[in-house]
Amino acid sequence: MPELSRRVLIRAAGGGGLGLLAAPALAACGTSSAAPLRSGPAQIGLWTHDPDYINTFRTAIKDAGLMRGSRFDFGLNVTSSAPADIVTRMIAQAVADGNTPDLVGLNVDQFPRVMHSSIAESLFADLSDTVRPFGDDLLKLSPYSVDGVPYGLESGNAITVLYYRQDLFDKYRVPEALETWEEFLDYGARLSTEHKVSLGMISTGDNGSIVNGFLQFLLQRGGGFFNAAGDLTLDSPEALEVLEFMTRGVHSGALIALPDPYGSACAAALKSGRLAATAMPNWYNAAGLQANVPEQKGRWRIRTLPRFSGGGHIASTMGGTAFAVLKDKPNSEAALELLRRVYLSREGQILRYRFGGYLPTLEPLYKDPELVGTKDEYLGGQKAFGIYSAAAADLPLFYQDASMQVLSDVLGGPVLDALKGRTSPTAALKAGLKAYRQQVKR
Repeated sequence: MPELSRRVLIRAAGGGGLGLLAAPALAACGTSSAAPLRSGPAQIGLWTHDPDYINTFRTAIKDAGLMRGSRFDFGLNVTSSAPADIVTRMIAQAVADGNTPDLVGLNVDQFPRVMHSSIAESLFADLSDTVRPFGDDLLKLSPYSVDGVPYGLESGNAITVLYYRQDLFDKYRVPEALETWEEFLDYGARLSTEHKVSLGMISTGDNGSIVNGFLQFLLQRGGGFFNAAGDLTLDSPEALEVLEFMTRGVHSGALIALPDPYGSACAAALKSGRLAATAMPNWYNAAGLQANVPEQKGRWRIRTLPRFSGGGHIASTMGGTAFAVLKDKPNSEAALELLRRVYLSREGQILRYRFGGYLPTLEPLYKDPELVGTKDEYLGGQKAFGIYSAAAADLPLFYQDASMQVLSDVLGGPVLDALKGRTSPTAALKAGLKAYRQQVKR
């Protein structure tokens, strides 16, 4: 490809997330004149946004047991950047025949950018043969698959459970085992009126937080934005039911509206006891609760989510980061072996849980005695894997599409309008769907 064309495509891919325009150039970027490395020292180029992943891989390559029998002596060349910048730079470098990573961490919100025509196929190793021996035991492949081909391995299961303050539930006589969200809202409305206490939070800040919060409940209810074929499924009774549930909860005070689950307003609500429960993924234990209210150690517990009376699951999921191997590079074989050892072995998954709190993606490990016996001291010594095991067995599947970011961009505003009472849930979904269809022309 002429150099001028490559430069044009670099600007297109990097400036506006227009990966589609980069696809033709990427098709020629998958080969390398350098010989593949088959053994010996392997300095893996690792790109990621999260220091925890860097520390995890650094710990893993020094673990003699985990690396026993490997033909490679692994080292790491680390590049750290924001999730969106990683994808932009990777595409730009690939188009320019530049310095691409060997192993790259892809935030789940950014993966749709490589789902455009042939970008994932052109850049990443097809992991079908790697994951085939694990069958259905390997969880959460669907968000990182294109046309049924997996290109990334999820770092943690990101299982959404219900966190609740056991001491406040006792104080206000809220049963810990309430079956349905509808019952939960009834108790929450009463607590809000009588004590100014809420039993959940809804994000009303940035667009991504609003849409992700909506999607988390929608997945639990049995809905979704897209199906496995990439068809839009948002126009559904489940989506309307979920938005009506969220709107009703905010209006009654059962659910408190906060700008984001990690900011100062949320921290204040937690510290004051204004927020006594919340549905969030497992990583919120460390990133939200322990970070904001370490003094509340021992007061919090987890359980599976209350069901929607209309159906669905007892768990959901939100967030995640998968790692993909750049194909046809000298280090591709070594990078794939490193990823396989750290992400697809029992020892690697336990190391990642011990070191970074990443829940296993191999389902049999939820019954592993070493993990089942683990007590979470922040959760009052609770054996959390009893909860995670039940949740993992009923985790909804989550599919993405190349137009996921378009949908997220146009849906956040209408959902916020419904939560604020400026429009009805029916009108909000109709407006979001109309805007989406206008932009993607389908």
